[in-house]
Amino acid sequence: MKKIYHLSHIDLDGYGCQLVMSYTPYDITSYNANYGAEVLERLNEILEAVTSHNDDAIILISDLNLYPDEARMLDNEVQKLVEKGRTITIVLLDHHGSGEESAKRYAWYYLDTTRCATKIVYDYALEHFELKNHEPQWLKNFVDVINAVDLWHQDDVDNFEYGKVCMRLITETRELNRVMFSDEDRHYKLTLLKQAAALRQDSQSHIALDASIHHFKKSFFMHDSDNTLDNLATAKVVSLLGSKRETMTIYYKGYRGFLSYGVGNTSIIGNGFLLAYPEYDFIVDVSYRGTMSLRANHGVDVSLIAKEWANGGGHPNASGGRIQGFKEQFRYDKVKEQIERIINKNESVAGKLEAKIPV
Repeated sequence: MKKIYHLSHIDLDGYGCQLVMSYTPYDITSYNANYGAEVLERLNEILEAVTSHNDDAIILISDLNLYPDEARMLDNEVQKLVEKGRTITIVLLDHHGSGEESAKRYAWYYLDTTRCATKIVYDYALEHFELKNHEPQWLKNFVDVINAVDLWHQDDVDNFEYGKVCMRLITETRELNRVMFSDEDRHYKLTLLKQAAALRQDSQSHIALDASIHHFKKSFFMHDSDNTLDNLATAKVVSLLGSKRETMTIYYKGYRGFLSYGVGNTSIIGNGFLLAYPEYDFIVDVSYRGTMSLRANHGVDVSLIAKEWANGGGHPNASGGRIQGFKEQFRYDKVKEQIERIINKNESVAGKLEAKIPV
């Protein structure tokens, strides 16, 4: 059975496509992207994964239109693999009219503006991906919910109202960073959608869902005891950061640091991480715009790091700055490459950073 590499959008319809595919019996590796540069970045990431394996593969793209340059690049790279004897298939299922030019050029590009992408994927999966043997009873009705709100069918009142709440459920689910924790964030969102689907019963279900969202989120993060959603999510994020220490550790002038990207809330999460993992001297979180926030727990004076890296400053245990020339990335490894260039540049500067002495 072929392996599927599934790229989809980051809205309700995009995750709805992946919800549908999760009920097929295929080995699926999922990716998500917003429009713009991230689409090309994810396509390259998929091509890297496909190239590194010898299995037959399907590259499935849903709820994202490809512009001619993007479609041409993907088609050319896949053809190179096919010429080497690989069996690679592209399937693009979308409903955005802006993809019409590419759809006319490539047989693998299926465009239908009358259905949302989730419904297109659902119908396609029934015929081609053995969905009919595995789908839960509620899936078809939930696909209709997504179709109603994504195409803004206000005349389909019950589905439309329920869909509006589901749409907000996705857009306001930001507890996990989707660059740092892509798989976990996707699992979180799909879990919430499954809970939402189970609550769909009558014309008042949208009100019940609206009242249940907070509970759904807390139940996802709950481990041993109840707490606020903020505290539960923070504990989860700290745990996830800890699980990625092998690839996210950096060193600077003899000090051990942890590099995160776009996590935010550094005062709480950063300090929580340093308490959980005292072997680290500092943690630095870089935002998508290149601002960085550093925290320490008396291990090193991070105001000196902020000054050397970005001409920033602050307090010995809490500092920040802005990295000049920082380029937004959609993959963590490329963020780390940028920071390590800064580190290597400054490592040659004489002098050791000052450690903070606990009082």
